[in-house]
This record gives sequence, C-alpha cells and structure tokens, in this order.
Amino acid sequence: MKDILSEIIANKQLEVKQQKQIISKEQLQDGIQEFNQQRSMKQALLSSHTGIIAEFKRRSPSKGWINENARIEEIIPSYEKSGASALSILTDEKYFGGNLKDIRTARPLVNLPILRKDFIIDEYQLYQAKIIGADAILLIAAALEKEQCRELTEKAHKIGLEVLLEIHREEEIEYIHEDIDMIGVNNRNLGTFTTDIKNSFRLASVLPPNATLVSESGISDVETIKELRNSGFKGFLIGEAFMRTIQPGQTLSLLT
Repeated sequence: MKDILSEIIANKQLEVKQQKQIISKEQLQDGIQEFNQQRSMKQALLSSHTGIIAEFKRRSPSKGWINENARIEEIIPSYEKSGASALSILTDEKYFGGNLKDIRTARPLVNLPILRKDFIIDEYQLYQAKIIGADAILLIAAALEKEQCRELTEKAHKIGLEVLLEIHREEEIEYIHEDIDMIGVNNRNLGTFTTDIKNSFRLASVLPPNATLVSESGISDVETIKELRNSGFKGFLIGEAFMRTIQPGQTLSLLT
C-alpha cells in the first residue's frame, strides 16, 4: 500500500524551502508583532455544548475533489451561525486544495478560534499561521520526531498559538506532554487514508484522564458524537460530511 503521508511530507519539505526563498523567516517574525489577539480553541471546546470543529476542505488525497468550488467567505460564516465551536481550515494546496489565503479571508468574518490544519514540520509554518490569523496549529505525531514535536509546541506557545497534537496509534501516546493543549485522535490512517471511528474508542481509555480530547474523521451523526462524548471527548472534528453537501452550514445545524 502506498504511504501517502511520506509523499505529503516530502512535498511539504520542498514547499517550505521554496517559501523561505520568497519570504524569509525573519520577515515573518517581524510581521507577527501586529497580531497579538488569540482566541482559545481549548476553552471554546470546553465551554461549548456542541464541541464541533467544522472543517473547510476542498479535496483529499484519497478521494480527490470533495467540493472544488467551495467559497470560504460563504461556508465559514455559515458554520459559526449553525453552532460550530471552532473551525479547521486546510492550508495544504497540492493534496487538499487549500491555501494560506483561506484563513486570512476567514479571520475577519468570524469570531471562532481557527485551527490551521496542515502538515507542520518547520517553525516557519508557525509564523505563517500567526500572521494569517490562526489561533491554533496541528502537530501530527506520525510526521514528527518526539523532540521536534516538543520544540514546535514550545515555539507555538511563545507566539500565542495553541497546539492540537494528533495521534493515531497507542505507540504515539509518548508524544504527549504537559504543554500540549489538546489531543486529537485521528480515526484515519495517514499512511493508507482508511478510516475507522472505533480508533477513538480504543485509545480513549489509555489517554490522560484530564486531557481535552478531540476525535477526528469519520464522524457524521449525532449518536456517534454522544458516544464519543461519553468516552471523554470534548471536540469532534468534522469536514467531509459537511463539505460534500450543498449547504455545509445547514448540514452542521442538524448535528447541534
């Protein structure tokens, strides 16, 4: 089976290298001085009655285009209006059809915390996230070394970004440390892109009891959300179930 994650990370390394040649890390660091406001995604999940993190994505590596012509300026406000607790916006262009401009466009339109969902492998991407208006970033255990993950978490916090650490296997629990804001359990295997919602239930019992847990991928109905909440999850990241419909915001409202 082709390892899609390895392919994506190799491309991301090249992409970041090219971006640095256009805008230096120092230029980005200078730019973040103007962006001090932060909305806490963790607190939004803990205080929300829905816990839904509504995701905006146009495509996926395994299924191709989901909603090629989706307009972020229409869908993102509809997510907030329909009861989302937070937002997730894909910024990977080659595999997910997103870009940094999507978050920059969305930021002034909503008051919800925004997660920059991408394959973060370099602190350069943290500065990008802060400048475009993100409040949190995703770190994927399967894409990082443990020390690299810890360093990126520390640097994210220094510039006012929260961290959602994503794991998929029990072996990745060792990536969790006290500075992690939220722990995401991805029900999708990033090597094969197969999805199994049972993964969240399997890992729930071995995760820290007081952690803010987020279940990611494969969620599409109220009963599943209820079962996940009973297992300790506070957040539920849902994207494809919304984005495949004509009115994603209206579809979200059926789950709240």
